[in-house]
Amino acid sequence: IPMVRAEYKDKELAVKILVNSFDENQSINYVVKQDSKRTQRIKQLMEYSFDICYLFGEILLSNDKKGCALILLPDKKKTTLKSAWLDVKFAITTLGLSDIKKAMNREAIIKKNHPEGLLFYLWFIGVDTSEQHKGIGSNLLKEVIETGLSQKRIVCLETSTLKNIPWYKKLGFQIYKELDFEYKLYCMKRE
Repeated sequence: IPMVRAEYKDKELAVKILVNSFDENQSINYVVKQDSKRTQRIKQLMEYSFDICYLFGEILLSNDKKGCALILLPDKKKTTLKSAWLDVKFAITTLGLSDIKKAMNREAIIKKNHPEGLLFYLWFIGVDTSEQHKGIGSNLLKEVIETGLSQKRIVCLETSTLKNIPWYKKLGFQIYKELDFEYKLYCMKRE
């Protein structure tokens, strides 16, 4: 199943797929305040990520619109009025003032450990939970890899989900760094 580039009108669908996929993710739940609004905060995180990737990267959907990948091109990211507004809104609504420092520190550590060179940064990839284990994610990831490598970029990602590591390795990713927060975060790349 080939993929399609998402349009802005696909935002709600993409966010829904990613919120469901990342509901129990350690890395996400480390950043998002754990309170009665947790699911709403994950939704806000995915909306923010969609908007940033729409401005400075690519958003890919599987043809059947059951899978979604958010890719950031860090070398293209710049501070604009819109991106600054998105950052401020995200920090206040999603993180809560008490967790901004923790989230910013985490992001700085991750960025500092990115590979050298042009990156095709796979920020999020997810498949509708009722459609998982049917090859949708693998096909989408293969397309992400192909697209990134065709642009002569290093495809990289982080995962805190141990069961996903063999899947990434099967598609040619290697762990190049392990980061220790209150959980292990595995930095992976494919060149």
